[in-house]
Amino acid sequence: MASLQISAPGMMASSSLVATNRRASTFGSLQFRQEKRCLRGLTVKAATVVTPKYTSVKPLGDRVLVKVKSSEEKTSGGIFLPSTVQTKPQGGEVVAIGEGRKVGDKKVAVSVPTGAEVVYSKYAGTEIEFDGLKHLILKEDDIIGVLETEDVKDLKPLSDRVLIKVAEVEDKTAGGLLLTEATKEKPSIGTVVAVGPGALDDKGKREPLNITPGSTVLYSKYAGSEFKSADDSDYIALRASDVMAVLS
Repeated sequence: MASLQISAPGMMASSSLVATNRRASTFGSLQFRQEKRCLRGLTVKAATVVTPKYTSVKPLGDRVLVKVKSSEEKTSGGIFLPSTVQTKPQGGEVVAIGEGRKVGDKKVAVSVPTGAEVVYSKYAGTEIEFDGLKHLILKEDDIIGVLETEDVKDLKPLSDRVLIKVAEVEDKTAGGLLLTEATKEKPSIGTVVAVGPGALDDKGKREPLNITPGSTVLYSKYAGSEFKSADDSDYIALRASDVMAVLS
């Protein structure tokens, strides 16, 4: 009867292979756990598609349905942009509103009417695709303001938000040295252009802001949403609580 013999080198190769596979398996498991840990805080948002059998979307409470403006597909110089570098739009048209919410004993209606052109916080709301178009369902408080013209300088802030025209960046230091674009420091100073009506208190009443248009203010460096106007000026819309001081 023939017998099968496995030599010592073969045994060593087999043991080495098993050990290698075990290390690879352990490494793969560790890598997966590390990737899972890194991705745990990452939220991937994809638009929910509303099938054609549903003909309307009615927001509830103080939520608003906004038809999103399309992204710019090319630069002002005519260069087409791939989808990965297109600026995510922050504006659209209000097409439906909820019935409002209750604050204390008072029922407060949504202050934004249908048909209004609005600007909203960049990462707010839930995206849905309805009637072949992109929409966003978001809370009224996520709406920064109402656009009365096509230019952001005419934005009408809502709630406790403030619209500020950012001061121009200095081109040179106090000693006369010219600054490059990379070394110019972003200013946190600007002039108040418009203010909202104020936030609601716990009884449903508006609390007027103590900031007035025309004031020069110092604000938190990383607060708010930034915009460029038609004349290439910089504007920022932020909450009144992010304004730290009035300069005079």
